[in-house]
Amino acid sequence: MNSSQSTASQPAPARSMTGYAQVRESAGDAEIVLTVKTVNHRSLDVHFHCSSELDALENEMRALVRRKLVRGHIEVRVTITRASGQSGPALNKELLAAYVAAFREAAAAHGAEPRTLDLNAALSLPGMLTDSERRELDAETNRAILSALSKALDNLNRAREREAADLVVAMLRHNSAIRLSATELAAIRSRAVPLFEARLNERLRELLRSQTVDPQRLAQEVAMLVDRSDITEEIARLEIHAGQLEALLNGGGEMGKKLDFLLQEMNRETNTILSKTTGIGELGLRITELALGTKADIEKIREQSLNLE
Repeated sequence: MNSSQSTASQPAPARSMTGYAQVRESAGDAEIVLTVKTVNHRSLDVHFHCSSELDALENEMRALVRRKLVRGHIEVRVTITRASGQSGPALNKELLAAYVAAFREAAAAHGAEPRTLDLNAALSLPGMLTDSERRELDAETNRAILSALSKALDNLNRAREREAADLVVAMLRHNSAIRLSATELAAIRSRAVPLFEARLNERLRELLRSQTVDPQRLAQEVAMLVDRSDITEEIARLEIHAGQLEALLNGGGEMGKKLDFLLQEMNRETNTILSKTTGIGELGLRITELALGTKADIEKIREQSLNLE
């Protein structure tokens, strides 16, 4: 196997849903500052905050974001500052002249005094003042913007991978606690079944003391009730799901939705265990304690998984 095949087979790293990156690029007399910010979102939701001179470049920028990000609310901000030209807002002289001419024409037509022209109102018109002198972006500037975006996305992903690695470590720790609880639950279950059977048998005999009951039939009924209260299958499924969860966390890549499904299944098994283990004294209390602890660990994993891509 060659090196390119080996690299291609490596799993993608897990990434968090939150991050921030900023990159500066120069192109001629222009300095470009580009920032990317991401927060949690169920799909890829990209928003650009740029001047209108970048409108023609937006499709390429959006395609670049889609190649490097999978999910999240993404905000991309681009600021271009030029060393030459005007500093501060620039006046659109042609638009102002047209406004003044229209004002005077309207004033003459209606006999109004033209000296009442309100410059504040004129300057507040859209397009009357611009942040910088309007110019069409050249090829060099376009390349610099796309380069800055690519670098920012790469930096963002590295930061998100570092954060995700910390989250995965924490989730694996909670999952290990769940697996230890499942092991103890299985050990307790072997002692709890005879105890549950004895107590159920005794209770039924007390209830039916005044009646004649076939001992064999009573034993059959007790066995059926004990079987319905057995938590063997729930423990086995909980252990299987915990193993799947560990493999998923170690596998990297996009995992948020898969984690959500697995955690729902684990929570369902734990709830069933809690509903089946009442009335068997101290062993029942220990099973309840372990199941409640498992539910707490599942919830902690769920909270942390919400921030994974």
